[in-house]
Amino acid sequence: MDWLTDPNAWIGLLTLTVLEIVLGVDNIIFISILAGKLPEDQRAKARRLGLLGAFVTRILLLLSIAWVVRLTTPLFTVARVGVSGRGLILIIGGLFLIAKAVHEIHEKVEGGEHGETAKQAARSLAAVVAQIMVIDIVFSLDSVITAVGMVDQVSIMIAANVIALGIMLMASGPISHFVDRHPTVKMLALSFLVLIGTNLVAEGIGQHIPKGYTYFAMAFSVVVEMLNIRIRSRART
Repeated sequence: MDWLTDPNAWIGLLTLTVLEIVLGVDNIIFISILAGKLPEDQRAKARRLGLLGAFVTRILLLLSIAWVVRLTTPLFTVARVGVSGRGLILIIGGLFLIAKAVHEIHEKVEGGEHGETAKQAARSLAAVVAQIMVIDIVFSLDSVITAVGMVDQVSIMIAANVIALGIMLMASGPISHFVDRHPTVKMLALSFLVLIGTNLVAEGIGQHIPKGYTYFAMAFSVVVEMLNIRIRSRART
C-alpha cells in the first residue's frame, strides 16, 4: 500500500476510476434493458446482482493477471489473422450482444412480446441474471486488460473498481427509470448495443476501432434525443 503516499498513484487511481465508469456505461445500458423486462419489484435486485457480478468478475480477473495476459497470445490463425483467447471471448460476446439487441429491437418494432409465453420466459430473474453474467465476462475482460496497461499495482485497480461500482450502483436506478419511461431512448440504447457488439467482434478479429469514435457517436445521439424529448414535452404542454 505504498502507493497511498505517491501522488502519481492517486492520479492513476482517478484516471482508472473514470475509465472504469465510462466502460461500465455499456454494461449499465445492457443491464437496464434486461432488468426492464422483469416485474417492477425484481428490477432493482436484478440491477444490483448484475453490477455486483461484474465487480466480482473483474476482481477475479485482476487477481489472475498472469492468466489474463496470456489470453492475448494468438491461439490459431484464420485468413492470416491471429485469434487469441481474448479475441474468442470478444467475438462470442459481441455476437451475443448483437443477437440480443436485434431480438429486442424486433420485438419492439413488431409490436409486443410475441405472445404471453415469450413474455413469461423473459420475466425469469434467473434467466436475466444469467444473460447479464455472460456479457459481464466480456466487458470485464476488456476493462481489466485496459487497467493492466495503465497501472502496475493490483490494489489501485481494485480500489478503482470499488469506487466505480459505488457510483454505478447509484446511477443504475435513475438510468433504468429514464430508459423505461422513454421508448425512443430504449430503441437508441438497443442500437448502441448493436454498435458496441460490432466493435467487440471487430476487436476480436484484430481490427481495432478507437473507442473514442464510438463514445462520441453515442454522446452525439444522446444529445439529439434529449433535444427531441424536450421538444415533445413542450408540445404536450
